[in-house]
Amino acid sequence: MFKRILSITAILLALTVISCKNDVLPKPASFLRLDYPEAKYVNFENTCPFTFEMNEDAIIKGEKECGFAITYPKMKATIYLTYKPVNGNIDKLLRDAQKLTYEHVIKADDILEQPYLNPQKKVYGMFYQVDGNAATNSQFYATDSTKHFLIGSVYFYAKPNFDSIMPAASYVKNDMQRLMETLKWK
Repeated sequence: MFKRILSITAILLALTVISCKNDVLPKPASFLRLDYPEAKYVNFENTCPFTFEMNEDAIIKGEKECGFAITYPKMKATIYLTYKPVNGNIDKLLRDAQKLTYEHVIKADDILEQPYLNPQKKVYGMFYQVDGNAATNSQFYATDSTKHFLIGSVYFYAKPNFDSIMPAASYVKNDMQRLMETLKWK
């Protein structure tokens, strides 16, 4: 009986020692380091009542009523521009633009507002930086408050994981700020 207990104990001890190995775990997914070339800007002008500078690597597609889609195929990103004439409805246009931004507050970690004022060109507006896993990372509106109103927002065609798209989001955000800062009304 003693030999039996001793042999069972020895077997259990041997199995315990043999089974104590480090588990093999797969390597976690990694993200590529994304470096983009320095942006070069060109002036965009057509029959619409405004002009602006845009990245020469972006592709602009016209839509009706002076709305545009500026695409960045390598980044799977698009800046959507929507133009609205002001016809005594500036308050409604401002509320709608702010509402569009703050609809992302559920997923956003923070929304930073940066006012923009350029009295020489009569361009006034707000630039929003939306931090976190929201559908859009940057938005703006610009107006002269009497005739013209332009809204811009960027969307990525990827799952909104801010950490993984941050380099591209930062690059496109800079292009949007340049667009807003070079905006001129005709």
